[in-house]
Amino acid sequence: MSEPRNEAMEQQSLSELLQIRRDKLKELQESGNDPYRITKYVADCDSKYIHENFEAMEGKQVSLAGRMMSKRGMGKVTFCDLQDNTGRIQMYARGDELGEEVFETFKKYDIGDIIGVEGEVFLTKRGEQSLRLTAVALLSKSLIPLPEKFHGLTDKETRYRQRYVDLIVNPEVRRAFEIRSQFITYLRRFLDSRGYIEVDTPVLNTISGGASARPFVTHHNTLDMDMYMRIATELHLKRLIVGGMDRVYEVGRLFRNEGMDPKHNPEFTTVEWYQAYANYEDMMDMFEAMLSGAAQEILGTQQVSWLGHDLDLTPAWPRMTMAEAVKQYTGADFMACSTDAEAVAEAKKLGVEFDGKKGKDATWGNLLYECFDRFVEEQLIQPVFITKHPVDVSPLAKRSPEDERLTDRFELFIAKCEICNAFSELNDPIDQRARFQRQADLRARGDDEASMMDEDFLNALEYGMPPTGGLGAGIDRIVMMLTNSDSIRDVLLFPTMKPID
Repeated sequence: MSEPRNEAMEQQSLSELLQIRRDKLKELQESGNDPYRITKYVADCDSKYIHENFEAMEGKQVSLAGRMMSKRGMGKVTFCDLQDNTGRIQMYARGDELGEEVFETFKKYDIGDIIGVEGEVFLTKRGEQSLRLTAVALLSKSLIPLPEKFHGLTDKETRYRQRYVDLIVNPEVRRAFEIRSQFITYLRRFLDSRGYIEVDTPVLNTISGGASARPFVTHHNTLDMDMYMRIATELHLKRLIVGGMDRVYEVGRLFRNEGMDPKHNPEFTTVEWYQAYANYEDMMDMFEAMLSGAAQEILGTQQVSWLGHDLDLTPAWPRMTMAEAVKQYTGADFMACSTDAEAVAEAKKLGVEFDGKKGKDATWGNLLYECFDRFVEEQLIQPVFITKHPVDVSPLAKRSPEDERLTDRFELFIAKCEICNAFSELNDPIDQRARFQRQADLRARGDDEASMMDEDFLNALEYGMPPTGGLGAGIDRIVMMLTNSDSIRDVLLFPTMKPID
């Protein structure tokens, strides 16, 4: 039940309601009962435990702490709902049991106030599991009224901006963040059990690299130089492979100065892992086992719904090359093209042409990738690994032994979304330098997503990096799938928002 509402209250301005609460606080402080001076309250139980173990708990004296979410009076009796970290439970207060002075003070508490209570667990005549209060203390005063029950906090923009209020009045949203925590815990356990070591790499870098993305730029005052917030963890993790740390991973934030939409936020969380003496096929096997296992452990099933699709995460997921996928969904056969000119003609049949700007040269590899991006991704609903990406769009991946135009790289797609990206890592320093130079040329031509030349990484490769498999995946997008969320903002506690004018 919400705070009492009548016609007079409807006409009260918010400022008047705020003033009433502040007046109550002032009265408490002047009487020596300032709630903000309380530093600790010991609760020995919670609402969930009482509900789940009621028969054993009935008649026992317990203490709880939480937020008062409703209050209703019936003469000498007052009922309220207490919401704690685990759920809600009803409080039952009588003046003759609580003490008249304490009872009268308690009746002045407002919805939203944080209280500590002691009492006896019992069942009301209506059969509701409750707590008969013997003591109550105001631990913190709520100076702003909560959104009222029947209209509530439903505007998504307001919910994202004030997640703290969202969690109070819409406790069901907490489930997404519990699943997020459970997934990250599962992920770490999965990798740790396979001999991986979790590491930390720099967030601020003098060079932007490891992915194709526009970085955020900041300035270091002491060194008087610009620095870049990382867009990937890849290059530092591979330095560790060179150093003999054969299995490493990092769970951390990345930052990309790009557009915002339901699948993208400027800062987001990824996992990247690298394993020496492994290849991209090992990465496929690992990721399939990890994601299907996570769904089974966290949700109890490998059948999930996301973005309007019923998905089956049961292994084994199909694997097809990018060229095979393009041929299957468009009819264009790029593997039959032996020259760039032939690829141009094939792409033109689908209406795909490049103007040469920002690196979109009309090469066989660029055209194959563009046709996949435009016509195939939207067809990929059930889990599928798309392998053998062109070298032109894979500057850090090892060339395929079967075809020098391709790399041993894959991406996993589910419900039209890319879930992870992985490859056999390029460990040839001469080839890597040439590809970095190509990226630098594209950057000079205006492609601000192209990588920079990283001389130190090239130096590391020249010491020798073993054959290595590596993988990167967006944790936010995986959690979106596990929680059937259609926006990344629903799985970020504090998504990036445009300031209110």
